[in-house]
Amino acid sequence: MATLPLLDDAELSPEAAELFAEIRAARGSDFVNNFWRALAHDPVQLRATWDRIQTVMAPGALDPVVKEMLYVAVSVANNCGYCVHSHTAAARAKGMTAEMQAELLAVVAMACQTNALATALQVPVDPVFDLGKPGRGAET
Repeated sequence: MATLPLLDDAELSPEAAELFAEIRAARGSDFVNNFWRALAHDPVQLRATWDRIQTVMAPGALDPVVKEMLYVAVSVANNCGYCVHSHTAAARAKGMTAEMQAELLAVVAMACQTNALATALQVPVDPVFDLGKPGRGAET
């Protein structure tokens, strides 16, 4: 259950309505998802989040499907069901196969397990992995 009501188009401020028009144009769809509808209560936050996600998820050194899969991995680790669903759908739309998703989730599960063990055991970082030291971190 949302902690704020999800705003429909008739309830939007002029600033939020303008941004919804941008979202629709950018995505080539009339659909504006619930995340943006919840953020529409705060047009400044809505704008900042939209602008930042456009920058971060834009084409770059990482393939778009890789970016979406990373988003899924972090969302799983942060237990954000909404983001797991929305970015899994986006990753599938960008080419993630069922096999890729299965491997992704296996890596996430393995990382969560080994992260928990390393944290619980307070394992010190090996000098060859210490990126804070000059000339280190290249040998893995």
